[in-house]
Amino acid sequence: MAPQGNTGAGAEAELPEYAGHYRLESCLGSGGMGVVHLARSTSGMKLAVKVVHAEFAKDPEFRGRFRQEVAAARRVSGAFTAPVVDADPEAERPWMATLFIPGPTLSDEVKRNGPMPAAQLRRLMAGLAEALRDIHRVGVVHRDLKPSNVLLADDGPKVIDFGISRPKDSELRTETGKLIGTPPFMAPEQFRRPREVGPAADIFALGSVLVHAATGRGPFDSDSPYVVAYQVVHDEPDLTGVPDNLAPLVLRCLAKEPEDRPTPDELMRELRSVAASYDTQAFIPAQRTGIPVQRTDGVPKPAGPGEPQRRPRRRPGRKAVLTAAVALLLVAGAALASVQLLGGGGPAPEDGHSSTASAAGFRAWSVKPVPKDVGAPQCSYGTRQLICARPGVVFALDPSDGAVLWRHAVTKGFTTVPPVLAGGLVQPQIQQGPRLQALEPASGTARWQRTTSAYSGIRAAGGMLLLTHTDGTVTAVDAASGETRWSRRIPGVAKPYFVSFAGDPLAYTTESLDGSSTQVTAVDPTSGSVRWAARLQGNLTPVGVHDGSVFFLSVDKAYGDTDAVVRHDPVSKSTRRVALPVARPNAQATVRGNVVYVLGSDGSLDAIGVDARKRLWHLETSVSRSSAPVADGRHVYLSAGDGRLLAVDAAKGRLVGQTPARSGAESQVASSLPGPVVAGGRVYATATDGTVFSVDARDPGAW
Repeated sequence: MAPQGNTGAGAEAELPEYAGHYRLESCLGSGGMGVVHLARSTSGMKLAVKVVHAEFAKDPEFRGRFRQEVAAARRVSGAFTAPVVDADPEAERPWMATLFIPGPTLSDEVKRNGPMPAAQLRRLMAGLAEALRDIHRVGVVHRDLKPSNVLLADDGPKVIDFGISRPKDSELRTETGKLIGTPPFMAPEQFRRPREVGPAADIFALGSVLVHAATGRGPFDSDSPYVVAYQVVHDEPDLTGVPDNLAPLVLRCLAKEPEDRPTPDELMRELRSVAASYDTQAFIPAQRTGIPVQRTDGVPKPAGPGEPQRRPRRRPGRKAVLTAAVALLLVAGAALASVQLLGGGGPAPEDGHSSTASAAGFRAWSVKPVPKDVGAPQCSYGTRQLICARPGVVFALDPSDGAVLWRHAVTKGFTTVPPVLAGGLVQPQIQQGPRLQALEPASGTARWQRTTSAYSGIRAAGGMLLLTHTDGTVTAVDAASGETRWSRRIPGVAKPYFVSFAGDPLAYTTESLDGSSTQVTAVDPTSGSVRWAARLQGNLTPVGVHDGSVFFLSVDKAYGDTDAVVRHDPVSKSTRRVALPVARPNAQATVRGNVVYVLGSDGSLDAIGVDARKRLWHLETSVSRSSAPVADGRHVYLSAGDGRLLAVDAAKGRLVGQTPARSGAESQVASSLPGPVVAGGRVYATATDGTVFSVDARDPGAW
């Protein structure tokens, strides 16, 4: 087809003729992410092809979001979604092709033909429940279920569009760490705690979608998205027009707390138990469940003859609505921050610290040690101090109250790991800096220093600092004295970059040989000798050790996602591989015993029992940018990009506590977030606004 001109915000000057091998015939619609075209394959098969807008194709972060959408859509392709046929997220204009499904969207159907009759509503609810069951069972949360994302096919409803974060999708812009979804169909937690959104949010959206299908409007309608947000969080839903035998189930879906909503399986069971009544159920448009009919003057209409007296519905006053609007404007412009209306926590004072006493006498504290600096400090615990580093400075904090004990200026470089205590001294491990220094832990003064400009990697291990030269030579420096102990090349490794783990005497380096196997070499830091080496199947990254075995994450070659956990025992030379039920993008992990906790960049957290050879539990944290997880046996902890610290029950996989978001933290972009530190019954964490804070590890529910 000839290129088509187009105008308007976000539109392309010319629409493409092909996406991959698929010829684009006509435009089916346009959204925030891109344009959806009707297309045909070479064999004539009809497809729906989404092509990303040209302006967003240049944005690396947006490309990452689109890759995530493609990955999610591939995982849930089935009877209740539009199956993915092909995709190219790396194309100049990224695109995804799904099977074309004839039929209107639910939104268009209601606009054209009005509210659905009761029998159709029951079938719609059952079909959407089945769709969500299939979506959730592969570890995906849709987060944007709404009438325009439901196709009404001949064989039942299909859920489409897994792009959960679209720049122009609604009046409230969707940005990293901000609101995700469309206000009239969002759950309360999406406004109050946008990073704590799990499968129950989709159930809330299902309830809103059913009200729309039954009445042509939503349960919390308003011309203002800010008023909608207030009503979603605080008010009872308006179920006028929903059939009697559906209304109680819809009301359960719209419960304010996620744990009070039914699961998809529970929905289907209850729908089966009352299915026989739907074909004869009278449809009463004026019916309302527990909510008064509103007159134009705002006064509740009296109950009519034979109608039950209705409980008055509280409407927000002018002050409350204005407060809600201000609060949500702050959310859209920065992060979901410290607003009294919707909840959340405020930032620590810039040049001081705050503390809060718990019932047990523990005092939580929050400080900003470098007042004008931003970026999350890298911290570790040692010699009864919290020792942290930022570019240009290393400092120690009193773990009891966060008071700064000392500061030491260092030549600027970057560090991807926290300072450590090795050889009795603080070792900042500054990467690619001109000078390496070791500091006295009591005062922060330099004990020794040496030039390191010729080295491209530094790692502390076994009382040594291992420095990798640009030519591949490794030099071991005694951490206590700064003297060179040995310098040599490591056999079979061209340019080693080491990792080490607390309590383990060895340092490990890996080299992927061909994408399908990895050479693993374990080196004794004190002598430089190779203690063992093995070539293992898969593209592996070491993540921890336990009882002499080394644990790895395995990354698939096709999409770069983590698809398995691998344990290698160098003594028996045995290797055990446990596949993940669903591959996880950009995963990080921690090891506790023989359990590996795997956290994907999409917020999925899996506990993989290597002895049990299976996944023990799964949790959708909805934290799309986080630190690596840290486990202490009772809990798994992770830091979120908005400054929150989350705690998950290590045995049951339930979120048991989280700190408030920190205003300004989400606006600071970091390539990686430091993991929290657990010591002495406390958890220490950092945020990208420069804050360091401490909470009680024994009582996450009180955070």
